[in-house]
Amino acid sequence: MSTIAVTEDVKKALLKIASELQLKWGRRVDLNEAIRYLITKGVKRPDLLERACQPISGFEEAYRELKEERMNDEERTRRKLSS
Repeated sequence: MSTIAVTEDVKKALLKIASELQLKWGRRVDLNEAIRYLITKGVKRPDLLERACQPISGFEEAYRELKEERMNDEERTRRKLSS
């Protein structure tokens, strides 16, 4: 274990994060766990972002059908209101 020096505002921010984690996790959280949480939270996974942004098969057809149905709904509403 080692000691690190932080400014008072950083210490307050870490204490706030630790208290939020305590509420979220339902147990006591020390500053080390709060720092570890912040470090792991900051780890980026570009592979997951790339997978999430890939086109879904069948999207174009589903989107076209959705637009058609929306136009049909609007037309029905116009007819109903003009009666």
